[in-house]
Amino acid sequence: MTERRGVMDWMFRSREDDRIVIGQLPNLPIWVFLAATVASWVLPEPSTAFTAARVVATGALTWWAVDELVRGVNPFRRLLGAGALLWVVSGLVGLR
Repeated sequence: MTERRGVMDWMFRSREDDRIVIGQLPNLPIWVFLAATVASWVLPEPSTAFTAARVVATGALTWWAVDELVRGVNPFRRLLGAGALLWVVSGLVGLR
């Protein structure tokens, strides 16, 4: 039990303030990603505005993922950033 607790603490405990961190309030790149994603849902697909919204959404998600990968407060947040970055890259190269 103590070993499992140690792994859980290591994975989820913030290196900044020693709190357990799984999720955080969305920051600027996530708000931009969400706004651009919603915009892409309502814009007609074969349009410049739709393409621009998708580019902005992808850029914002990439920005957030790299930020989490580099500056995440714990290993879980860094893995979350790595996973999001892999998801973006796989979409850009056509693997999904």
